[in-house]
Amino acid sequence: MKPPYKISTKILALVASISEKIGEVNAAHLHKPPTELRKKNRVKTIQSSLEIEGNTLTIEKITAIIEHKRVVGPKRDVLEVKNAIAVYNAMDTFNPYSLSSFCKAHSILMKGLIESPGTLRNKAVGIAKGSAVAHIAPPKEMVKPLMNDLFNYLKKDKELLLIKSCVFHYELEFIHPFIDGNGRMGRFWQTVILKDRYPVFEFLPVETIIKSRQDVYYEALGKSDKTGQSTLFIEFMLGVIEDSLEELLHTQNHVLTGIERIQAYESSIKNESFSRKDYLRYFKEISAPTASRDLKQAVEDGLLVKSGEKNTSRYKFK
Repeated sequence: MKPPYKISTKILALVASISEKIGEVNAAHLHKPPTELRKKNRVKTIQSSLEIEGNTLTIEKITAIIEHKRVVGPKRDVLEVKNAIAVYNAMDTFNPYSLSSFCKAHSILMKGLIESPGTLRNKAVGIAKGSAVAHIAPPKEMVKPLMNDLFNYLKKDKELLLIKSCVFHYELEFIHPFIDGNGRMGRFWQTVILKDRYPVFEFLPVETIIKSRQDVYYEALGKSDKTGQSTLFIEFMLGVIEDSLEELLHTQNHVLTGIERIQAYESSIKNESFSRKDYLRYFKEISAPTASRDLKQAVEDGLLVKSGEKNTSRYKFK
């Protein structure tokens, strides 16, 4: 069964704007940003998503944990960060359309924090806001069927992926399939879904903007609950995605180095062999001598295997 929502004029405008910005990102070869930017954005993503859930560790402390340095802080907060680092590092291993893969991600994210992480809940839960109950999740016996329906929608429905990812995020929070960790899983899995089609989302710190609009985020969830459809939440999340891409395009004026161009090209060409002409077609802004230097250095560094000579030269990533 398809989850309830309407395609509003605002949703259509946001999808068009996001699609245009993704095109700009690809044209600027930012679909896989430079290494340092990727590291910074990954730390910001983890810190923001966990802070929404009450984690107190700073960006500096999270960076130190990534670098395997000793950090002083609440034991639970440190474990949450270590788990989040592990699950984000394993992002490529998850199948966005698989419930079992989804549960595996939760088991990594919540290891040592709850009993039986990765297991769908077998008890009733309610979400409190202050002293009031803000949301009563569906009964425990409905969790598995509802999650199966949600993954079937994600896998089979012809709706645009941008919209489906937002619907999935909302419906996950509504179903509340786990005893704990649903919020961070909703944000993480939307990234997994989008990154499968659009590589830039792997390192786009969408959670940072959600954190800066945390009250509006929860308000959009609450209003969608009251209306019985996710339209308002879709509008909110698409707005966040649009602003994340806009921020990347405005702040990223870094000129790619040779190794960064090689890394960007690898994510595009995969295991196919290619020529210097192919490389130049991809990086129209560089000269033929620059392309030759890039490829020569990559061969010397052991990143590429070269066959043939001069005009017949072909390259392939190891």
